Amino acid sequence: MTGIDSNYWLTTTAMPAGTPAELPARADAVVIGAGFTGISAARTLAKKGAKVVVLEANTIGWGASSRNGGMVLTGLKLSAEQLITRYGVEPARQMHASSVAAIDLVEAIVREEAIDCNFSRCGYLEVACKQSHFDAYSRSVELMAREFNQHLRIIPRGELRDEVGSDIYFGGVVDERSAGVNPAQYVSGLARAALRLGAGVYENARVLRVEPGSQNGSRGFTALTSRGAVFAKDVFVATSGYTSAATPRLQQKVIPIGSFIIATESLPADLAHQLSPRNRMISDSKHYLHYYRLTPDNRMLFGGRAAFFPETKNTIQRSAEILRRDMVAVYPQLRDIKIQHAWGGTLDFCFDTMPHAGKSDGIHFALGYAGHGVAMATYLGAKIAEQISGERIDNPFSAIPFPGAPLGLYNGDPWFLPLAGAYYKVLDWMS
Repeated sequence: MTGIDSNYWLTTTAMPAGTPAELPARADAVVIGAGFTGISAARTLAKKGAKVVVLEANTIGWGASSRNGGMVLTGLKLSAEQLITRYGVEPARQMHASSVAAIDLVEAIVREEAIDCNFSRCGYLEVACKQSHFDAYSRSVELMAREFNQHLRIIPRGELRDEVGSDIYFGGVVDERSAGVNPAQYVSGLARAALRLGAGVYENARVLRVEPGSQNGSRGFTALTSRGAVFAKDVFVATSGYTSAATPRLQQKVIPIGSFIIATESLPADLAHQLSPRNRMISDSKHYLHYYRLTPDNRMLFGGRAAFFPETKNTIQRSAEILRRDMVAVYPQLRDIKIQHAWGGTLDFCFDTMPHAGKSDGIHFALGYAGHGVAMATYLGAKIAEQISGERIDNPFSAIPFPGAPLGLYNGDPWFLPLAGAYYKVLDWMS
């Protein structure tokens, strides 16, 4: 394999440079993190005339925003049945409606800002790895239609070849509302829009601490960074899986989990069509899942939780080997195809596998997307920015409990990830 630790998406675009000026001493709002959440918030705040400063520890789009599979999906990590059981019907409806509105917002931003990022409502296919998984689809489809007014389509095993060029699955279910995008091009275009509207985006400005205080009689916070300090009335933490000790209360509630992807060489058009006849976003029904899709230039992009620990050179190398083996198990047609890229990113899971957005110690935050971040991060970034601007917003993710680790046995170091990985593998074996 070639291209280990090489992100395919980043070969398709160049990120804009951040604001070259020195960090200002004061702003209306400070946003920590220049990924989907933070840049979406900055764009919204700048459109409303606020002086907004984005502080990024690395460079624009450096984290998971440019490293994910580019799947823009309805729903959340939890199923409709799980949402209703845990929160009740009406809150679950509001949460699902937010996930649908999130995709609409991404589409609207792409259109309004003329972002060339291959956004397409190509639909999402989940394939069943066991007969019992497929049997559950009929109950799920009925529930989604009745309670959420979302109409999915079941694909029996005998018709699955019209959707995916593999014979290992027991059927599938299609959601036509979901979409695909080039995530690096999208976050790049989002950042260009925010910069054009007047947002300041300061790269290599790692936040070390956030301290409450006041200036000239105004209460707020000082963000102390590697490039200096900036005071603002409002601070918005938009760091997802990269949440650090700069905001310890949030770090203790976010689990950073590695997700890894390989991409093949460009495939002949007839082979690409055979693998994915309708060019869907695809994932399987396992807890320890795989997700895959074609890129616009006909590469097979194949990802999954090959290793739970966040990305390093070693975890990327090992994960690439595992993912290639698993890809060939799904698609024997790719046995002799070269892998040209392999990379990883860090997802943000909370202990309840739910998004959360609200305030902690007076500081705004939005995180916990659990693999649904392209749309939901964009959406919650914009929503929290509207709230900072003084608007009343509908935010069902602020009212739900935000649990930490049982018995407080977590300080931000995810020592238990190998155990979690083993647990999910056992669940897949048993289910």
